Amino acid sequence: MSAFDSFPLGQPAFVTNILDRAAHLRRDDEKLFAMEQKPSSRAYVVYRDSLLVKREGEQVRALLGLDEALKCGANPGTIFLGLRDGAAMFGMGLSQAAAEKLVGREDYTLTELRGMAMQGAIPPQELSAIAMAKSMVSWHQRHGYCANCGTRSAMKEGGWKRECPTCKAEHFPRTDPVVIMLVASGEKCLLGRQKQFPPGMYSCLAGFVEAAETIEDAVRREILEESGISCTDVQYYMTQPWPYPSSLMIGCSARALNEDIVVDHSELEDARWFTREEAALMLTRTHPDGLAGPHPFAIAHHLLGRWVHDKSGS
Repeated sequence: MSAFDSFPLGQPAFVTNILDRAAHLRRDDEKLFAMEQKPSSRAYVVYRDSLLVKREGEQVRALLGLDEALKCGANPGTIFLGLRDGAAMFGMGLSQAAAEKLVGREDYTLTELRGMAMQGAIPPQELSAIAMAKSMVSWHQRHGYCANCGTRSAMKEGGWKRECPTCKAEHFPRTDPVVIMLVASGEKCLLGRQKQFPPGMYSCLAGFVEAAETIEDAVRREILEESGISCTDVQYYMTQPWPYPSSLMIGCSARALNEDIVVDHSELEDARWFTREEAALMLTRTHPDGLAGPHPFAIAHHLLGRWVHDKSGS
């Protein structure tokens, strides 16, 4: 099975949740501590955008025993992710010093999560839990101090809250909403590329939802700002959690009202209209000019694939 086969249309990465979040256990410190001691408990260990994995021949294993994780230098503070078949799953982080000590080891290694997901090195059904671990670890590392008074805050409720011991303010993990959209005009769709994209790659336009803004308004604003295209008939497709560091990609489609592109070069390197036939070739990496669409692990691929295969969506 290829990496492309791992993410069939409508099933991008990070959307298949195999955990029971068991939120009722988050406030039970005694039970959480007891679960940490059980041999059946497991953890995903993350460092920045990388995941700690155990090499087992040609394969890698991302789910580690807590003893394994601690021996590799994982921070002792665990984040309770939930239950899988009755066993507790946790998220753990690594310090830079611990990560540096792993360099050169043959048994355990840090591997960039996005690359492993794209290559299909990790079972797709595990990616949602890994995304949860990465998002939560990143949040704790970035929000260690109270935003109200500046005092060092403490993890509470299995890692799903931080509490200030001084002013008693409570802080909760945030998720940033991002709209990502496929804009069509008849038999053509609008795609753009950013400078950091691989050569020849084009994808759907996207942007953060601003304060007091609806999803529909965000779609219209971002498309107009980045490409000069006005659009209407905004429709919701699906969402994808995106742990970089913690966003929710809100997939939408829209219909263009004009076709004269004016690229905002502070946001995009280029934006173009592509026919349905060109888009199909880009998705399968068979375009004669070497152009390519987004990888199937990203929601952009599924927005584009849905339009390519559903002519009623034009």
